[in-house]
Amino acid sequence: MNSTCTEDQHDLDHYLFPVVYIFVLIVSVPANIGSLCVSFLQAKKENELGIYLFSLSLSDLLYALTLPQWIDYTWNKDNWRFSPALCKGSAFFMYLNFYSSTAFLTCIAIDRYLAVVYPLRFSFLRSRRCAFMVSLFIWVLETIINAVILLKDETAVEYCDAKKSNFTLCYDKYPLEKWQIRFNFIRMCVGYAIPLIIILICNQKVYRAVRQNQATENNEKKRIIKLLISISLTFVLCFTPFHVMLLIRSILERDVKLNEHVFDHNKSGKQAYKIYRITVALTSLNCVADPFLYCFVTETGRSDMWNILKFFAGKPNKSERQRKSLLSLSTKDTVELDILE
Repeated sequence: MNSTCTEDQHDLDHYLFPVVYIFVLIVSVPANIGSLCVSFLQAKKENELGIYLFSLSLSDLLYALTLPQWIDYTWNKDNWRFSPALCKGSAFFMYLNFYSSTAFLTCIAIDRYLAVVYPLRFSFLRSRRCAFMVSLFIWVLETIINAVILLKDETAVEYCDAKKSNFTLCYDKYPLEKWQIRFNFIRMCVGYAIPLIIILICNQKVYRAVRQNQATENNEKKRIIKLLISISLTFVLCFTPFHVMLLIRSILERDVKLNEHVFDHNKSGKQAYKIYRITVALTSLNCVADPFLYCFVTETGRSDMWNILKFFAGKPNKSERQRKSLLSLSTKDTVELDILE
């Protein structure tokens, strides 16, 4: 057992994390269920973007459903009270969400870019078949890559001098193990840096095309540009702090286990660990932002959601034909690319 905790660390977790996670759980679960319904209907109406949105919403929902375990974990001051298998599963779905989300957000950015900048070309890349194959590939690849979490023992007993008691940690141990450090460098490059560059380039190209489009009204241009900026900022704010701290941790803790003296006096490493834990909580806010930025942002998207609610509520309509039409979708794209095209 290692004495790695501080009183401040556990007090921070105890108050901050449950508040953030409860907020994300309450908002993201119904929002992503609604997003699943809307994106499913988009996919049925020959919209390839709906397939990416469906996968993104499913990824966010799977992570949100693990939050009750993380709430209990942080409320009990980093003491995992469930089985080791549940710890592995919760960590697996958390990291599966992090990197499948960045992948699907990249696909959405590329799809928008092709639709706006090259509306009459690359039609094969904007087909439902291509979107389905790409989404399936991402799910399989991310599952295989993150399956390493399921093969390792992710719980460890920690002795806390501040509390004079033991804690059972789940996954995010201090210091990092060597395989985690190597894994983190791959994650940061492939799972974060490359998607970030692609998303920023695609959004910048769409931004330029929107400004130069003479057929689009100025108010519509401003609305779409604000949306592009919001999407870019959300990605940066949700994922950048986490990966910056992940990089810092991986560097500081690379040799921390070489001897006990380094381990006990690595104050900078422990401080980085506490900041890192905060960024993990902030990353979960992406599950809240995604459905609103990608599915409910347009008037037609909100209308479709309202129609779905009315359909399941059984609200009577003027005719049977109107009742059936409630589940039809008029949204071509979440940024109303039909206007741009």
